[in-house]
Amino acid sequence: MIDLYTAATPNGWKASVALEEMGLEYKVHAVNLMKGEQKTADFLAMNPNGRIPVIVDHDVEDGHTVFESGAIMLYLAEKTGLFMPNSVTGRSKVTQWLMFQMGGVGPMMGQANVFYRYLEEKIPIAIDRYQNEVRRLFTVLDGHLAKHEYLVDDYSIADMANWCWVRTYEWSGASIDGLDHLKRWKNSIEARPAARRGVEVPNKIDKEALLKGASKVVTR
Repeated sequence: MIDLYTAATPNGWKASVALEEMGLEYKVHAVNLMKGEQKTADFLAMNPNGRIPVIVDHDVEDGHTVFESGAIMLYLAEKTGLFMPNSVTGRSKVTQWLMFQMGGVGPMMGQANVFYRYLEEKIPIAIDRYQNEVRRLFTVLDGHLAKHEYLVDDYSIADMANWCWVRTYEWSGASIDGLDHLKRWKNSIEARPAARRGVEVPNKIDKEALLKGASKVVTR
């Protein structure tokens, strides 16, 4: 059994989408970010950086804790042998597009969210800077997907990771107009039942259990 500590964010969804796609048994621990639950001593013992998601794999003796969403995806792919090519070059390609999301798409969309959505004072030059960079990164994806059904041959953790962010483009004030290959790819992943289940975590859980103060809900 795997314990998943998460919240409804793109990085959180990366872990739950991977878990759903791989058919792994796991329990959800919903972390309330607004209440600072990710900064408690218990949570910091699992992730010193105080960020979600975190998994604890109890299938390993004494349990194995993994933090950072990309590291979680790589660990689960290694554990199951799924959604990652067997060849060295194939694995390298998937890792490159995973890093593209972690180093580019995620941080730039995150900054766009801050300046476009969250700050009371609107700073147009900052909003434009990050929304334009998001659009540039989307254009890179679109150009690559013009020649590929998925980012690397078959559907992989790289697709899951990028999709979890790209699907939220409207929240960042970004546009995918004219990026037909990106739209096709996004829609094809949205049609996957496991991907749809993954982005319902941790919101679609037993409300009564939450009201009673339960922290663990079996998702699968």
